Amino acid sequence: MTIDNKLKAQIQDIANNCQPAVKIIFQEYQNVLIVNVREGNDKPYKCASGFYLRVGPNSQKLNRDEIIEFFKSEGKIRYDELVCTRFDYKEHFDAEKLGKFLRLAGITKLLNYPAMLTNLGVAEKQEGKIIFNNTGALFFAKDLNDIYFHTAVTCALYKGAEKIEVLDRRDFNEDLISNIDRAMIFLKQYIPVRYEMTGAPRRKEIPEIPYDALREAVINAVAHRDYFEKGANVMVEMFDDRIEITNPGGLVKGLRPEDFGKKSVLRNPNIAALLHRIRYIEKMGTGIAKIRKLMKGAKLSPPKFDFGTFFTVTFKRPVAKTLFLSENTDALNDVIYDAITEPTNEPINEPIKKRLASELSYLCQSGFLTLAILQKLFGISRATAKRDIVILKKLEIVEFIGSLKTGKYVLTEKGKRLIAKKMK
Repeated sequence: MTIDNKLKAQIQDIANNCQPAVKIIFQEYQNVLIVNVREGNDKPYKCASGFYLRVGPNSQKLNRDEIIEFFKSEGKIRYDELVCTRFDYKEHFDAEKLGKFLRLAGITKLLNYPAMLTNLGVAEKQEGKIIFNNTGALFFAKDLNDIYFHTAVTCALYKGAEKIEVLDRRDFNEDLISNIDRAMIFLKQYIPVRYEMTGAPRRKEIPEIPYDALREAVINAVAHRDYFEKGANVMVEMFDDRIEITNPGGLVKGLRPEDFGKKSVLRNPNIAALLHRIRYIEKMGTGIAKIRKLMKGAKLSPPKFDFGTFFTVTFKRPVAKTLFLSENTDALNDVIYDAITEPTNEPINEPIKKRLASELSYLCQSGFLTLAILQKLFGISRATAKRDIVILKKLEIVEFIGSLKTGKYVLTEKGKRLIAKKMK
């Protein structure tokens, strides 16, 4: 075969007939024409017989499902840009949530709702109807449970270091902003806090793990999760020794492991854009560095990041510095039992005294109590848990600190002295 312009033109035509056109470079070696096919940046490529993917030395033809998955993995189809066919403007749109968003973003409402939604990139008008994309549904639905179930943030508190006994669990699925805020309320409810007197009118609150670090991790999980995956939620899980925040979807396509925490590639650019408007994220790839800096500043262990099909950030909890350490639970309960009975003449029967002793034992080791924990730990009703707390408050052993939503019961100074005295 003669190497001439006609032969080269025939090969070039084959490359041009692919969609998109394949870029090739010719080289000649003696009587051999070498055709170099460069890797394309606009995959997948289609020829007359279908779509193909290069796997090692072979070209593999893709079937329907493989084509769909390939488009999603390459970012050609983005969940947050797709039309949400389940969303009905009149039935599901919440004007109050849009108003809250505008206030957070510092945007003055000068236009009507459809125009505002269009300008935000979450809806458009088609044939007289307001059509929402998934971003609009995630931010401005009255209740996401009416649209999607997989968009929830699930928060759980476990007893111990394994997923065996659940002390408390909440599923939040109202809208993305509410999901983030409610997850933080859950965490604040169970994270021990110490206070420092600084001379200012208000004492300084120092949580066990910096709230801002946890908030960054929760926002990251919600903003960058793979919303095509409908079999898993964002998980916020508290164990005795750690807090894990997990989302479906590993590193975003195009982000190399060595660039993690240094560069930003967005899986859901529309969602990120709206969170950026209300200053929840910066879109600069600074979130991971901020988490690391906050943990270092608090003199805590650096967070651990794992990414595969799921992305997980793990915060190691510091070892609890309780008033005492004992492996003999019975002896510990006896000490607290004496602390309850000595300073008061309250008519408390024996079963209640034993339960109160166990409750105080848990309080001394964990640093705090809530009604929900009492109910789960001791299998009692909320009313009984409240009565137990009332007794301990009358004894001036416990006090309530914090807000109604995130507050908890802790030992008073009197309670600490009483127990410390008994431990001598």
